[in-house]
Amino acid sequence: MTTENRYIHNALKQVHHKVACSALQGFSISGLATYFLFPEMDFCVDMGECPLNATPLDHVFLTHAHGDHARCIMRHNSLRKMMGVERDSVYYLPESICEGAKAWIKAEALFEGVNESKFRYPEIEPVKAGERIPLRYRKDLVLEPFSVKHSVPAMGATVLLHKKKLKDEFLGKSASEIIELRKNGVEVTREVYEPQLSFMGDCLGESLLENPDVFKSKVLITECTFLDNDEEQMAHKKGHTHLNSIVKALNEMGDDVKCEQIILSHFSMKYSEKHIQETLKKNIPEKFRDRVVAFI
Repeated sequence: MTTENRYIHNALKQVHHKVACSALQGFSISGLATYFLFPEMDFCVDMGECPLNATPLDHVFLTHAHGDHARCIMRHNSLRKMMGVERDSVYYLPESICEGAKAWIKAEALFEGVNESKFRYPEIEPVKAGERIPLRYRKDLVLEPFSVKHSVPAMGATVLLHKKKLKDEFLGKSASEIIELRKNGVEVTREVYEPQLSFMGDCLGESLLENPDVFKSKVLITECTFLDNDEEQMAHKKGHTHLNSIVKALNEMGDDVKCEQIILSHFSMKYSEKHIQETLKKNIPEKFRDRVVAFI
């Protein structure tokens, strides 16, 4: 008879949390599965599992190719069809893994018995670091990927709210004056991009300080696979983040940390929930403690 592993702090039970830009639903344990759902943003990050409440969401960003983050993107695509969702979802993948992903997707379909003549790829959009890509069905939201260091090619990204604001020189003018200026061909607005959400994906802790703009987002989701002081070498070897690297980044960034919430995820399955909470309470600088949440 098998018994539940006492170290697994949450065996695939979906976690619910409210963040500044959306509800957050998902799951993340290193090596087991990771996915994050943001219903109000119509957006998912990774698809290591595909729960039913992921199927209405039209946009999926894949951080890298490891199975615990990627294996269910075709499950997402198939479930949408089964449930009668008419429009295609869009899968944003790092450009470097797109060809491999297409080969895998086709092989999986043929393995399942899909006739090759009827096979059709899902909507895959390759992305590069530094690009700003409006989400297909949410033009007010823009995806901006960036490179991170992991054991395989990987990316994080920021989602920005895109809107137009009146230029400073026209503030205080009446509606009729603004209309007249527009009639005369004067551009009275400026484009504004407000960072809402940044997520690091799997990465070495040093990637945080290499991408300091993530600390401008309302919400930052970053992995924290390893916690104990004798595990820093292991974290580096595996291409993952140790808690000490997060503490270092917070201390170095100081007042430049503008995040309202910092979500730590992707803990090793060997830790109990009690150990995670106690270690964070002991090590997170007091200045940031009320903003840091364990996603468990």
